[in-house]
Amino acid sequence: MMALPFFTAFLALLTTWRGWRGATMALWALTIVVLLVLVKLHFTDALDIDL
Repeated sequence: MMALPFFTAFLALLTTWRGWRGATMALWALTIVVLLVLVKLHFTDALDIDL
């Protein structure tokens, strides 16, 4: 799961190198959305603590 933001950011860098501005902006936005979803999942995950 955590590889997704790195993969989309890498694709955004590749599209920047190719000069595809629209694809770069879309992939950058997708990277931000994926990061926000993963952070939300992390923040709302239940902790299994046995005291």
